[in-house]
Order: sequence, then C-alpha cells, then structure tokens
Amino acid sequence: MPAALLDPRTIRELAAGLDLRPTKQRGQNFVHDANTVRRIVTAAELTPAEPVLEIGPGLGSLTLGLLEAGHPVTAIEIDDRLAGLLPQTVAERLPSAHLQVITADALTVTDLPDPAPTALVANLPYNVSVPVLLTMFERFDSLRSGLVMVQAEVADRLAAPPGSRTYGVPSAKIAWYSRARRVGTVPPKVFWPVPNVESGLVRLGRHDPPPTTATRQQVFAVVDAAFAQRRKMLRSALSGLFGGSAAAAEALTEAGVDPQARGESIDIAGFARIAERIG
Repeated sequence: MPAALLDPRTIRELAAGLDLRPTKQRGQNFVHDANTVRRIVTAAELTPAEPVLEIGPGLGSLTLGLLEAGHPVTAIEIDDRLAGLLPQTVAERLPSAHLQVITADALTVTDLPDPAPTALVANLPYNVSVPVLLTMFERFDSLRSGLVMVQAEVADRLAAPPGSRTYGVPSAKIAWYSRARRVGTVPPKVFWPVPNVESGLVRLGRHDPPPTTATRQQVFAVVDAAFAQRRKMLRSALSGLFGGSAAAAEALTEAGVDPQARGESIDIAGFARIAERIG
C-alpha cells in the first residue's frame, strides 16, 4: 500500500492522469507537503473521530491528512473530474477511511449527509473564501469550529478586530458566527503550482450571535453600508438606510454609537444595535 499522504511527484501524476491544468479561476493550488498537511490538521484542534466538512478537496492532500487522523470527511468538490478521482485515491491509500463526496458548487449545497460535520477544515480559493465560509456557517448549525487556509490578506481581514486598518465587512460578518484568530502562516513553496502569495491559517470558534431583535439580514445590510465608503462617517454612510443623515444620526445616537464614528470602529454587537433602529 502506498504512503497515506501525497508527495509532489504523486500530485503531478494524479493531475496528469486527469489532464488537469490548475486554474487561477478556481484557485487550484494543491498542497504537496505532508508536514504542512499534518500541521493544518493539528491546528484544527479536532476531537477524536470528529466528523469534518472539507470544501474543495482537490487531489486529496488535506482529505487524506484528516482521514489518516481518524476523522470521517464529507468533501464538496465543484470539479467533477477531481470529485470522481478522490474516492479512488483514498481507497488506494486509506481503504478503511470514511469519505463522502458531494459534486457541487459549495454555495449551492443545502444538505449534508450524516454524520453531520461539526468542524469545517479547508484550503479555500481566495476568490470565494469569504462567501463560502459565511454560507457554510449560515446553513449548517452543526458546524461548531473551523480551520481554514486562505490567502494571507484574507486571513488578516477575517481575524481583524474593530479599530484595526484591516477590519471590514469579512471581519464583522464572520464575528456574527464565530471568533476568528490567525494561527499560522503557510509558505508558497508547499503548493503546486506555487502561488504568488503566502497563505494564512484562521481558527474559528462558533458562538451565538449578539442578542438583538434585528435579523441577520438587517445587521449585514448595516455592515455593508458602513463599509461601502470607508472614509464616510456613519451618519452619512447609513443615510440611505434611514432616509437621510439626520435620521441616521438620531438612530446611531439611540444605539449608543457616535454618529461621527466610522465603520471600522464598530463591533458586530454595535452593528446589531444600529440595525434594530431600521424602520
């Protein structure tokens, strides 16, 4: 039986067998370093035999690392060639492992098979990483934690606290669902093809949304408006939601927020208080 995890030569052989040319459009950069894979699995802080959801397994590097560690994996893969090859790769290397593959765009998936995954572990393409992450936490209440590898810039945004220059829409929206913290960096050299940027590891721990009478959609609408023009004071940025800057200033004052503040200084609980004033 071959070694469980993939090496650079095997990655290229598998890709050649599919006539696969990795595309930037789908963010296809495959991890070929076993030590990096095991570091990611360790950083996920999974409980023994915890069921995992993986988005974009590709050729199976991280999938095999999770399965090797004893975790059942449900993998969602948009490329039907990759989705078709993955079970074969796993069967050859870890024949007793528990893998289920869903061939679909992750943004369209609304149901997951049992066992319901309680952790999300994935190497997410930079162009869809934030929408996929938010969608998975919105749709699947079973997910209690996550460890995602994303472009370093995206990792910084996800983990940014209010008041930092990188705090923005992704930071605020992910804070509705979970606490995000940066837990590592992954160099380009462990990928094939080699990307132009470093990747970052972000650990997610689910928590309840802030207590509020506003809906998530209302809160997120306030977040979007607040950052649509970052340099604007909130009374101006939110004037469209409240029917003018004077009404926005009044709503902000009632919410305990300075009308002259800017979006980057407001935490998700503050955005929720503002959203409660939407008529």
